[in-house]
Amino acid sequence: MNAATALNTLNLGVTLPELILLVGVLVVMLYDLFSKADAAHRAFTLEALALIVLLTVGFTLVPQFAQPARTAFAGMFVQDAMGVALKVAILVAVALTLVYSRAYLVARRIYSGEFVMLLLFATLGMMVMVSSNHFVALYMGLEILALSSYTMVALHRDSAVSTEAAMKYFILGALASGLLLYGMSMIYGATGSLDVARIAKTVEYSRANDPLVLFGLIFVVAGLAFKLGAVPFHMWVPDVYHGAPTAMTLFIGGAPKIAAFGFIMRILADSLNGATADWQMMLTILAALSIALGNIVAIAQTNLKRMLAYSTISHMGFLLLGVLAGTQNGYAAGMFYAISYALMSIAGFGMILLLSREGFEADNLDDLKGMNQRSPWIAFLVLIIMFSMAGIPPFLGFWAKLAVLEGALGAGYLKLVVFAVLMSVIGAYYYLRVVKLMYFDPPADTTPIAAPAFMRALIAVNVLALLVLGLLPGGLLSVCASAIQRSF
Repeated sequence: MNAATALNTLNLGVTLPELILLVGVLVVMLYDLFSKADAAHRAFTLEALALIVLLTVGFTLVPQFAQPARTAFAGMFVQDAMGVALKVAILVAVALTLVYSRAYLVARRIYSGEFVMLLLFATLGMMVMVSSNHFVALYMGLEILALSSYTMVALHRDSAVSTEAAMKYFILGALASGLLLYGMSMIYGATGSLDVARIAKTVEYSRANDPLVLFGLIFVVAGLAFKLGAVPFHMWVPDVYHGAPTAMTLFIGGAPKIAAFGFIMRILADSLNGATADWQMMLTILAALSIALGNIVAIAQTNLKRMLAYSTISHMGFLLLGVLAGTQNGYAAGMFYAISYALMSIAGFGMILLLSREGFEADNLDDLKGMNQRSPWIAFLVLIIMFSMAGIPPFLGFWAKLAVLEGALGAGYLKLVVFAVLMSVIGAYYYLRVVKLMYFDPPADTTPIAAPAFMRALIAVNVLALLVLGLLPGGLLSVCASAIQRSF
């Protein structure tokens, strides 16, 4: 193969957004290394540089949504409509994370070039995950994200709680990665390939070594369930969400959930579509257990971050309802749910950051008592977040839940849908409890809220988007449906 042929095979133009992001990481690294500015100026510049990089990547991505699918690196990387839509959502989530986090991290003296660099590296990993067309590339993207996330959780070196959370996350994450890699190796042994398209053809038409495919599938689903935080692989979620600095928790609960959906689609819906009946049965169990345990255990929590952690577990159960439907409508509903949940989660943890100050984390339920008396506007924004997460109309969370329930019902999962609705009604209790504390209890803290004005404004836009998208959900739904239809 000559140089020209090799270059054509690489097709680097398809990966332009990822290349720009990689260069941006290097720019941030070099600025942090050589800058002699004071801490406040350095933090502002690092944030500005990162946002410029994300915005540039977004501008190169959006025009590609309307283009047909293209591949790079000899077919290992694919740029299609689903990947582009998920990447844009990831970029928005990461940008919100950057803006929300700066004041919190600066107050605790842990805002650094390392944080921004790791966040951008994690973004690169997520972008690789949702566009990979080969098991090796999928695993590489996952590990870039995972290693960056472990390090971010441990970034507050003086906090024993954060260090403990990072150790738990790393050990359990390594175990899950091992399970996933072992499952992939079994599938490779059964099909003789690591290419997504070739695996799909082999599994669908010849089902070579059928027991070996099923054996590998079990380990793959177990690894995916851990990354999502689905029961019974959920044990890391409450401890990591609680122990990590809230800025890191905000990141973990947002963009990676969107990337995890794309990862699941590449492995299950794309490469293992011929074994749909097998993984549907597994996902049914995971979804039912996650929805039940997440909603029931959240009721007993007194820490807001732990409550939202168990809430996340239940939401991942709902996300799986869309995937297990095994239809284009179900996949589009799952994609809509992943993006909607990320917006809700970022708004929820962003509100905790807004209420926090140096020496005060604002992560207990009692910290929200009497919020309506302290700040009626912030109390109203928190009310919207809680109502949306509970799935109360007309907020975005209602349409997200309705979409996945319709997808599962259309696939014949009537009993599971009824069960999910009942659990959702039970789960509404702990969301409404937050509203009760804000509006009907006397304030436990009367200290003025001193968050930056720009952060207040952006969180308000983020939260009001849950209402606007709830009133007009058709646009986002149609984007998800179009992306899935053109990619599958």
